[in-house]
Amino acid sequence: MEEKVGERRLISVGSPLLVPLPTRASRGEDEELDAALPAKTACGFTVAFRPVIVPGMLKRFSSVLAFLKAWLKNRLWVSSSSSSSSVMAWFSRTSRSTSTRSNPDQAHVISGCALMVWATVTSAAIQSAETPVTQPNIIVILADDVGWSDIGCYGGEIHTPNLDALARNGLRFTQFYNTARCCPTRASLLTGLYPHQAGVGHMMADRGLDGYRGNLNRHCATIAEVLRPAGYRCYAVGKWHVTLHINPDGPKHNWPLQRGFDRYYGTIHGGGSYFDPSTLTRDNTALSPFADPEYRPSTFYYTDAISDHAVRFIDEHGKQFRDRPFFLYVAYTAAHWPMHALPEDIAKYRGKYDAGYSAIRNERLRRLENLGLLKADWQPTRLVGDWDQVLDRRWEAACMEVYAAMVDRMDQGIGKIVAELKREGQFENTLIFYIQDNGGCAESMGRQGTKEHPDAARADRPTMTPLAPESLLPPGSVPPQTRDGYPVLMGRKVLPGPGDTFIAYGEAWANVSNTPFREYKHWVHEGGISTPLIVHWPKGIKTGSAPAGARNGATKTRRSTAQGDLVDTAGHLIDIMATCQDVAGAKYPSDRDGVAVHPLEGVSLRPVFSDRPPARPQPIFWEHEGNRAIRDGLWKLVAKGPAGRWELYDTENDRTEMHDLAGAEPSRVKALAAKWETWAHRTGVLPWIWKPAYTSHPKRGSAEP
Repeated sequence: MEEKVGERRLISVGSPLLVPLPTRASRGEDEELDAALPAKTACGFTVAFRPVIVPGMLKRFSSVLAFLKAWLKNRLWVSSSSSSSSVMAWFSRTSRSTSTRSNPDQAHVISGCALMVWATVTSAAIQSAETPVTQPNIIVILADDVGWSDIGCYGGEIHTPNLDALARNGLRFTQFYNTARCCPTRASLLTGLYPHQAGVGHMMADRGLDGYRGNLNRHCATIAEVLRPAGYRCYAVGKWHVTLHINPDGPKHNWPLQRGFDRYYGTIHGGGSYFDPSTLTRDNTALSPFADPEYRPSTFYYTDAISDHAVRFIDEHGKQFRDRPFFLYVAYTAAHWPMHALPEDIAKYRGKYDAGYSAIRNERLRRLENLGLLKADWQPTRLVGDWDQVLDRRWEAACMEVYAAMVDRMDQGIGKIVAELKREGQFENTLIFYIQDNGGCAESMGRQGTKEHPDAARADRPTMTPLAPESLLPPGSVPPQTRDGYPVLMGRKVLPGPGDTFIAYGEAWANVSNTPFREYKHWVHEGGISTPLIVHWPKGIKTGSAPAGARNGATKTRRSTAQGDLVDTAGHLIDIMATCQDVAGAKYPSDRDGVAVHPLEGVSLRPVFSDRPPARPQPIFWEHEGNRAIRDGLWKLVAKGPAGRWELYDTENDRTEMHDLAGAEPSRVKALAAKWETWAHRTGVLPWIWKPAYTSHPKRGSAEP
């Protein structure tokens, strides 16, 4: 018999055969699921048993255990959609497959005993169906080419109320780092390793050395591959950019679904139009945004598409897998060039940047100091741009207006994700990370015309053959034309923003984005590698209790401010994987399919959630394009370029890297350089692909701040 009890089903069993048991196995679960079975079985059933004593039952107990082992090996768990008739057939079939085949009546005995033992070993899991899942959901949000001081809670004038709210009620890390470039950061974030260990020491090209293959290798595991065996459903949206193989007809072994994710929507390669991106993919199927039967907005804009699919996956997860936690990786392309934005967002910033580089940077410096993110005695880096020398100020200001609109739209999307979590009742137990892949980008892409994309005014009518809605653009960043037949233009004769332009915002604005730090994307001085880290988890982080006090990463972990708690401990995105593994209770593998996996390089940040320092046994290291660095405590050793000499900075008193102490501290330079070299040989950085080859004693030269 069966009766409804609230949201649960109460099954009263009077016969050992008339028992509905689960029949479905989860899509794509792997070996470790056996260990996670108790967490899987909490799906809304409560079972009450009236034992039936059958003579001779105990003689068959060994067969019962064999039966249970077979059941566990089949990875089955309770499902409210299970059919009683199909379950009874399965139960009887499994019972007969044990040592009772010769006597069909004995199958009834084994079934009854098996049922009671099954009830015992799963009772705790079944009873936990009445309480929410305790493992947190985890969302990692990654922005692209956004500078350290662009968002509001890190000193920017750009309107980011949703990120600001997460920061105000969570933690802001003041000294968190990335790897200075798009795909190495993604490889490192996804695996918890340094990028060379994952095979992505540079970009998406095979350079002939294992650290520089341009493809995730088999010696790493992604966050999804680690969390899935612990019961998580895993979703990814946005920019992938960790594989050589971007052609939809080519190999897909390093595409999201083959690296642990259950669902995916996004672009496989690194950049492109926001109005018509190439390599757009749902799961493993290439898409045209104009012939997608599942997603038909009135205006396709890639940032919105990423946000909308993140919301969709959360919604579908709640309907289909509510008993299980989820991991969601949200990789925006905003604000990577080209400067593409929607007119209504651009309008918000019209005239905002007419005062020029210096005025905007000075406002940011003031806000950074008020927010407790900048010490008054740190000397800011020199200003790169001279507004008085800009010939076309309207065009130059428009570049930053569109950039700001792109970041603004991303924040709106993050607001949609937060709203969906609240609607689902999942917000309190969702751990959210927000980070950026590198510093502001000084690349000059599109700021001058080319033969293929001339510096010309927009035509009055299409000059090229329009593309069919279902046509796929060739893989690559710069589209040859718009879908309606207009050429894609570069240079200063068109304002950035629309889909027929392809323009970057340039070095001078990147210098403002990275206020107050030196250098940009590519380099491993602070401007290239410093990222905001916002961590929000109401159920797991207590905020507002840390004492106010001096900034010192060696002695104080958190400081409370009116705008939220600040964390001064240095960290790196290799720590995100370790933190996810820790809070999920997941097991990190030593091998996958017989191939050894590198041990994690990062450390869990979970102690910081309780105002304790993380247990970091090693310094933090960098290398990209011969730019290299080590951060050991408060000391940072850094060099620019393959032949660049080492510079030494005290980050406590000079994080803006304006006063090189290498000449005054030669023994410290030597010791830190030796640590870097040991790391570089261990992780596949050396030998490197750059010229000249690395030497332990680079030629001395001047280091210009």
